[in-house]
Amino acid sequence: MESLLTAAYHQLIQALKIETHRFLYHSFNLKNRLTGIVGPRGSGKTTLILQYIKEHLYASNNAFYFTADHIYFNQTSILEFVSKLFNEQGIHYFFIDEIHKYKNWEQELKNIYDTFPSVYIVFSGSSSLDLIKGSHDLSRRAKLYHLPGLSFREYLYLQTGMQLDVIALHDLFSDPMSLAAQFSQMPKMLGHFKQYLQHGYYPFYREDEDSYYEKVLRVIEKTIYEDIAEYYNLKTENLHYLKKIIGFLASIAPGSINTHNIAKNLGIDFKTANNYLIMLSETNLIRMLYSKNGGNDILRKPEKIFLNNTSLLYTLDKMRGIEPPLGNIRELFLMQSVADAKYQVFYSEIGDMIVEGNYLEISGKNKSMSQLNKMNAKGFLVKDDVVASAPNIIPLYYFGFLY
Repeated sequence: MESLLTAAYHQLIQALKIETHRFLYHSFNLKNRLTGIVGPRGSGKTTLILQYIKEHLYASNNAFYFTADHIYFNQTSILEFVSKLFNEQGIHYFFIDEIHKYKNWEQELKNIYDTFPSVYIVFSGSSSLDLIKGSHDLSRRAKLYHLPGLSFREYLYLQTGMQLDVIALHDLFSDPMSLAAQFSQMPKMLGHFKQYLQHGYYPFYREDEDSYYEKVLRVIEKTIYEDIAEYYNLKTENLHYLKKIIGFLASIAPGSINTHNIAKNLGIDFKTANNYLIMLSETNLIRMLYSKNGGNDILRKPEKIFLNNTSLLYTLDKMRGIEPPLGNIRELFLMQSVADAKYQVFYSEIGDMIVEGNYLEISGKNKSMSQLNKMNAKGFLVKDDVVASAPNIIPLYYFGFLY
């Protein structure tokens, strides 16, 4: 089994072709002895890890990569395996994939950290690992990196080779008209944007666009039946409720659903429905939009519930033979772009959302500023299907350059 793990590691590294890096790669480092990379399935966590090993550590023979769900770890612990490689081969850098699939992973990571002061551990897994707090207190030991799906900026680079700059949200709001020069370099911008909305969030679109939606469906299946089932110890007979929630969210407008009507439609109690929504949110299948002034209710009363990204929404609606409503797509794109860039976004009754104190009303190209002007609100009209900004108007695709 050990020789199989070793062979698999070397084969992965040798087969890896490095053509480009995700945005996170350039800030990723091993200054901490315990480092985590978390994010949705399919976002490229494994590729980033293997790239880092190949470019920084592989030649020194001082690193080892393995997946925590390997059958070998049914008969031995990760702690024992790390100890063996450290003592016999002098390995100091261990990269452990799919850590959330290993029972008692928190305890063993803490034991490795405390027992081997010269060992560095990098682990990856579901975004639910952001909950690493509690009895083992990994939160004060671990440095966590979050890897979301591709931004529109990254997608453009993969498609065209053109490297456009990241835009800070403050600069986007303070002077959006000054950004026109950067975007004027890119022909067919709106065409690329429409393609991104349909199939650009997950990096695996480059492998085979024809099978993209099938792979997205597998992301949903594996997240529910493997990640959620194992991490939350959810019984198999209850997992179908999660699929029903996902299907339900794909079929209606985000603002027309709440926890109570989900519970009613599924025939379950409110608390159980709320717990299911939290699981789906923490594993990157949905997003919940809350009011900024929610108080304690913010934990249980989302104003709107979306699927996690536009690729998920297109996938599920195409399986049903329909096109998703443009209004849903526009709102979801803005929310996913802002949230994935680690900015806060809240529900607003003025316009659609509030971001960094600015009210945003999201629309097509023919909408006017009438609602925001009527409310004397500080904000912007965010328009789809326009290429350049104008006073108080920001093209929707601009928000795809936040990371």
